[in-house]
Amino acid sequence: MYQISTSGYSKQDPVMRWALPDRIFFACGACHILAHAFLHRHGRPEHEVLWIKPIEGYTGNHIFVAGGEWAFDYHGYSDRRRYLAHTWRRAGKLWPGWNADIVPLPRDVLVSEARSRTFPGLRLREPGQFLHDALPRANRFLDRFAAPPFATPDVT
Repeated sequence: MYQISTSGYSKQDPVMRWALPDRIFFACGACHILAHAFLHRHGRPEHEVLWIKPIEGYTGNHIFVAGGEWAFDYHGYSDRRRYLAHTWRRAGKLWPGWNADIVPLPRDVLVSEARSRTFPGLRLREPGQFLHDALPRANRFLDRFAAPPFATPDVT
């Protein structure tokens, strides 16, 4: 759970939003673009797109990719159980009473505002709806990380 502490920050200001460091940009509003880029580069059928959907009255939406025991988001790879425990602990400190559901999402939702709106409470920007296309930025950010733990070529 990441909360921006920049004085005067507004998510509605596209210039200010684009100027965020990559890690914060993909933590606060572009996590779905990073998930899409990750799946395009490394995705396998068994990978899940998961949405942390806060209960009504709370904030803290987040989307990440899960592959069995691991999770991937702006942190890089994490043990899935520890990642979720950390998220709940952090959110509970920021917003007492916070809780959320974990909602599986189809992959096409990540880059389609119209499709994302078919899920109550979800509205995702498309890559081109940021100040600049966010997909190349996500791909550059992914270059910082190795392939997922499973990624060994199949030898037949």
